[in-house]
Formats: sequence, structure tokens, C-alpha cells
Amino acid sequence: MIKINTYSEQNVANQEIKEEVINFLFESLDQYGDPKKDIEKCIDYAFGENHKPGGMVITAIDSETQKIVGAVIINKTGMNGYIPENILVYIATDKNMRGKGVGKQLMQTAINLSDGDMALHCEPDNPAKYLYEKLGFTSKYFEMRLKK
Repeated sequence: MIKINTYSEQNVANQEIKEEVINFLFESLDQYGDPKKDIEKCIDYAFGENHKPGGMVITAIDSETQKIVGAVIINKTGMNGYIPENILVYIATDKNMRGKGVGKQLMQTAINLSDGDMALHCEPDNPAKYLYEKLGFTSKYFEMRLKK
């Protein structure tokens, strides 16, 4: 059985939960991941630290082990209408829970709780791409970046 917990600028996770989410995402994102300090910045943004627009952190907890088996971080963009209001920055499920509906449950919760449109970045070879398409996400743009 999976329990879903949601944290936001109104319901900020304590430091222990925050560290658990950072460690979980760092370990579970594999080749799609980022350094822990970047994941922490994303969580801080979701919690509205330093007057950022905010967002939410959603966790899936295994009710038997009380361990995180999935997590999502959504950041608000503050750009209503002309750019999606939300960006799904991170989503991961535990390797042993993949294909069991945890990712879909997390995505559906994120979609239901978010006000406005949502964007996400997905590598072309990411198997989760099919889940995103099933939930209604479409590929509208080819992303280009300039690294300075």
C-alpha cells in the first residue's frame, strides 16, 4: 500500500524529510539526475524560500517500510498563460517499484493539485515518456539551450 504526502509553501517538510527526498532523488534518477545541491535548490524553490513563486513536493511512501518509493518536485514558474504555470522538475520511483503504478499515481496527484498548465523535460530515450504521453503531455517544442 502506498501513501501519498504533499508538501508546499503552506506545508513545508521538515529537514529530515527534505534530506530523505534529496537522497532518494539523487539515488533514483540514475543518468537523468543532478547533484544533491541542485535538487536541494529545487526543493527550496518549491517551498517558496527567498520569496520564490513556490511549488510542491509529493512523496509516495511504502506503508509497510515507511520508506520513500517515489517523489516529484513541481516548481511554479510565475509566468501564467504565456509559459506553463508549473514545471515538473524531478520525478523518480524506486527501481523495485517501477511498472507498479507509483509514477502514474504521483503524476496524477501533481496534475490534480497544480493550478494551470504544466511542462516537463524528458530525454527522448526515457521510458517514462510513454507515461507522460498517456497522461496527456505532448511534445510542442524542440528545446535548445545556451550554456554560459
